[in-house]
Order: sequence, then C-alpha cells, then structure tokens
Amino acid sequence: MHPDPLQEWLERFLQHLHHERRLSPHTLSNYTRDLQRLHDWCRDQGVSDWRALTQHQVRAFIAARHRGGASGKSLQRQLSSLRSLFRFLLREGAAAHNPGQGVRAPKVRRTLPHTLDADQLARMLDAAPGDELEIRDLAMMELFYSSGLRLAELVAVNLGEIDFRDASLEVTGKGGKTRNLPVGRKAREAVRAWLAVRANHARDDEPALFVGARGRRINPRTVQERIRRWALRQGVPQHVHPHLLRHSFASHLLESSGDLRAVQELLGHADIATTQIYTHLDFQHLAKVYDAAHPRARKKKS
Repeated sequence: MHPDPLQEWLERFLQHLHHERRLSPHTLSNYTRDLQRLHDWCRDQGVSDWRALTQHQVRAFIAARHRGGASGKSLQRQLSSLRSLFRFLLREGAAAHNPGQGVRAPKVRRTLPHTLDADQLARMLDAAPGDELEIRDLAMMELFYSSGLRLAELVAVNLGEIDFRDASLEVTGKGGKTRNLPVGRKAREAVRAWLAVRANHARDDEPALFVGARGRRINPRTVQERIRRWALRQGVPQHVHPHLLRHSFASHLLESSGDLRAVQELLGHADIATTQIYTHLDFQHLAKVYDAAHPRARKKKS
C-alpha cells in the first residue's frame, strides 16, 4: 500500500493530465503546484484520504491562502484544479463527492491589458537590425504583432509552416486547437530576411523556424530577453514582452475594424462560452478584416 494515499492519487491524476488530456508543460506545472499546496495543507490538517475532505475544509484552505497573499486569480485557478482532481477521483471511485463545488474565490479585479500605441510599435519595428541574430529578432517581433501569436506558438513554428503564397500560418494553441492566421506583408518580409541567413545559425537537422545560439529551437526565455533589450535600445519606456505585442495586435485591430468577433477568432480564445458564436467565421472573412485593418498589413497609398 502506498504510504501516502493522497500523493498516490495526485500522481495518478497528473499522469492522466499528461498522457490522456495532453496538457501543455506550463498548464501541467500549474496543476502540480496548486495541488501540491492542497496536499500539504491536507496533511497538516490530518486529512489522509481525499474522500474525507469537506467543503468546509476547502473554504478554510482558500481562506488561508487568501490571508497568505494569494490573488483572486490564483485562488480561482486553485479551485479549478481542485474540482478537476475530484472529477477524476469520482470517475475512478476514489471520492464520493466534489468538495470544491459551491466554493467561490474572492472576486478578481479586472484590469485592462497594457498595449503599445502604433507609433511606439512603428519606432520599434522600423529600426534596422545590426546583425543576423537581430534579423531573427525583428522577424519574431513582426510575427507576434502581425498574427497575435502566443510565445509558445511562435517558438513552435517550423520551417515551411508559413504559407507565403496564401500569406497564412496555421498554429496549434491552447487545448490543442488549431487556427489559421494571416501573416502581414511586413512580417513576411522580415521572415524572408531571416530565412536568407538562418542556415548560418541552425543545425542541419533542426526543423524550427527560429533557432538560438546553439542552433536548436529558440528558448522562450531567450525570446523574451531579446525583445526586452531591443525595445530598450529603441527608447520604448515600458517593459516590452511577447504578450504585450499580442495585446497590441488585438487592441489595434479592434480599434481599426470594430469587428470583435474576428479579433476573438484570431486570438484563439479557448473559453467556449465566450467564443462559441465566432467559430463559424470563415478564414476569408478574417483575412479580409485583417488586410483592411492591421497597421502593418495595409498597403501604402500611392
């Protein structure tokens, strides 16, 4: 018998998330951290079986974490992880009820995402690269802003996946969902410039479009650091990171087009309750909205 039944079932659940639900490493890490905190708290409270955990104790756990400084957003995720664990335990016959049901986290104060204005972005993206790695950096930034990519999505792009003829890119986002994205003129030009020198930096057998110093797929932290340094050199006053470019993409496109549905589709938001009405939009409509509205996709007037 396992010396710690709580830990045994927790490990089974995490294996289920990894092998059956195929969650991303980042999401799996969040689950692991949240549920390990719950496990440790249960042990401290003398709870040695998941069946024994009550709704009252879950409320006490959330209250303790709140007093410890955890944000409302973190506690909402914690409760979501707990409920998912117990749905698994119910399915496996290792629990008789879900003690997370009916427990609410403190309300999250909604804040608007920061964005760069179009002039700041133009100053950043119109700067000339000084060497071949900066050609790569510019291509990455143009692609972030052109297509609203998440960091993990950009790092995962492989050679040949950008269709220059159709000016599009298919990416796999959260939950394994794919979406087809337009790639603007400036981004296509920047990627072509990188492709012209990529062979000087990439291993022969490396499929990734963007590579790091060792010739292998670029590390997400490297992407973040290179963008931060580029922005500082161009005199951009705020901290620039990949998600800021994604927010700016969404904000500028929405301001120009007024088409909230198209922007939601392009961003690939996974919340079905929010995006369900947008799923029937076809790519041609999205591309038309994009070409007419995106600051770096519009053709210059002669």
